[in-house]
Amino acid sequence: MASSSSSTQPQVHQQTLHIQAQVSSFTNTTTVAGQAVKWIFQILFYLQLLLISALVIFITRYYRTSDSSTTHHFHPDKWYPPLLASTLCAGILGFTWHCIIACYPEEALWAAFWLSPLLTTVMGFMFMTIGTPESLIPGLGSFLFADLQSKYVYRVTRGNMIKYTTEMYQDLIDFLPAKTKFLAFLSITVGTLYCCFLVYGIGGARRTIQAYIYIVPIILSFGWTMQVMKNALQVTISWVQYTHFTDHVITSIRAAFRDTIKHLIGSVSLASILLPVIKLIQDFARLLNLYVCEGECSCAMELAVHLMTWGNIWGFVHVGAYRKGFVQAASDTWGMFASRAGLLKLIDLDLTGAFCFLSGVAGGAICCLVSGIWSLIVYKDYTMELSIYAFFIGYFMCRLAIAWPQASVSAYCVAYAQNPENFPCRFTIEERLNQLRIASKSPSTPEREAIQENF
Repeated sequence: MASSSSSTQPQVHQQTLHIQAQVSSFTNTTTVAGQAVKWIFQILFYLQLLLISALVIFITRYYRTSDSSTTHHFHPDKWYPPLLASTLCAGILGFTWHCIIACYPEEALWAAFWLSPLLTTVMGFMFMTIGTPESLIPGLGSFLFADLQSKYVYRVTRGNMIKYTTEMYQDLIDFLPAKTKFLAFLSITVGTLYCCFLVYGIGGARRTIQAYIYIVPIILSFGWTMQVMKNALQVTISWVQYTHFTDHVITSIRAAFRDTIKHLIGSVSLASILLPVIKLIQDFARLLNLYVCEGECSCAMELAVHLMTWGNIWGFVHVGAYRKGFVQAASDTWGMFASRAGLLKLIDLDLTGAFCFLSGVAGGAICCLVSGIWSLIVYKDYTMELSIYAFFIGYFMCRLAIAWPQASVSAYCVAYAQNPENFPCRFTIEERLNQLRIASKSPSTPEREAIQENF
């Protein structure tokens, strides 16, 4: 992976000691209540990790030693191998995809946008092959989801949006922190081991009669923990790249990650709950505006925009650099974007979020197919259950592996908004802003349609 030691970049020095928060140009209005919220969520996160770990150990050990007459009928030799194999596949696939994006960004973009709907369709056929009434729901849902993805891909690939995203990624690769690949490998390894641990816990719960009383909290904990791991990486990488862009200082990514875990996990834990909820509401509002109201649901879009003001991924930059609370950081960065003409529209049309999401869906679909086909051959009764588990494992592992694109783009946009004149890659953004101004005045272009539809 390319490092930031290019001769075209300014002379920098390596900072390896304990990192102090930068001096912010924004007033830090974090209150005692805000600090308390961060501490509460930090305690809640570690507490749920402890409780879920204790639960997994208990049900795994207790029901393994219990008499078979007291446990639910279960075939561990047919249940565990497909799911563990798909978990290992998720780790390998995630790290491979991480390297491909860094080396071939344009090819990776096209692959994600076209493979995701295709693999989702294949996944739907696999669910239909199971042949049970219950499998019709995920099967038909997969077909509908693939259709929505295809419509989105058709819209965004007609214009210059992928070309601009590729140029931006090429800029960012030159500024990617050293040891980013190592941090990704370490995170994937920890994530894979954590997933295997929970898989054994779910398998232990399947031995019981009231299995889903145990399985539901394990899955909820899994989702929150994987989100926290991904967002901790985003805070770390965006923090390091932001200081590089603004102060021309290369910060040790190891020290930044250590400080993130030590001081910022409360804000990250809160953001890991807020962001999925806000994103879900925003996407629902956009779908409602596009396909139901035909552009007339202004109230829904206004609500989505208002929620973005209080919770967005760009806030992670200030969370790391200035130790702000997540809501305050998100509000400050959004205010900066609003103060720069055209920048809000530019980030709204950014494909990075969609690219990471579709990459996760494609990874999840591959893992789903690995587990599903295996269990179809070995023991058909477990196919739907194992396939769904494998999909979510593959999705979250892939998102964890490719945390750096969103982190880098966040640092890229926030650094430009704060000081455009001193931004080393300003010409890429300024050229794109000029293209959007021209597109908004031209008769009909894909970019203008996207702007008008808020897609």
